Amino acid sequence: MSKIVALFISIGLFLSCAMTDTTEIISIPNPVGTGPNRTFLALGDSYTIGESVVEKDRWSMYLIDLLKDDFTITKHDIIARTGWTTEELIQAIADSKNTNQYDMVSLLIGVNNQYRGQSIEKYKTEFRELLQISARFAHGDYKKVFVLSIPDYGITPFAASRNTAKIAKEIDEFNAVAKDECRKVGVPFIDITTITREHTDVAYIASDQLHFSGKMHELWAIKARETAKIIMRQ
Repeated sequence: MSKIVALFISIGLFLSCAMTDTTEIISIPNPVGTGPNRTFLALGDSYTIGESVVEKDRWSMYLIDLLKDDFTITKHDIIARTGWTTEELIQAIADSKNTNQYDMVSLLIGVNNQYRGQSIEKYKTEFRELLQISARFAHGDYKKVFVLSIPDYGITPFAASRNTAKIAKEIDEFNAVAKDECRKVGVPFIDITTITREHTDVAYIASDQLHFSGKMHELWAIKARETAKIIMRQ
């Protein structure tokens, strides 16, 4: 059985959460696949844990399915929780005491920094540290890491009464920082923000009216597939 290490709480908003919960191990059947065995760690927040979607509709699970003709993902771990900022993810990783090594590591983080009004400078420093941490999980190799951009929740019904232009502008600013930090160390940066802005139909929105549905998660996985294949072949 493959195991997902999931540190999470089910809440519908981008909120701060206490770090006192224990690690919960969720067992899932090994995915069907062919080709060499590979392992995959996903780091992030609500978009990685899949807030308001079932386990199989997380983007990382879709990605595993898309890779099954080329690889068998024998271990998929997730360290993610709704509400986490970069600082909280860094602390959670330390608390997890996870010393495993992975063939591929993904990082998707920053929406809660933006939502809480934290500075770009703070995000830049902590995002850079998270890239370093991600590489350490990937045998010290930045080429085994990829980053997904921050989705734009401004298109959701939750944000309808808010300043959506301001949200979009700030998300773009955070993404620009993340993209530049990725460029400096050779980490692929995958733009899924544009996907969220192009697919605004209700079918792409989760039931909580804030997060995104499995249908959107699938599009993110499709966008990440070719990059993941390149990483897995290394």
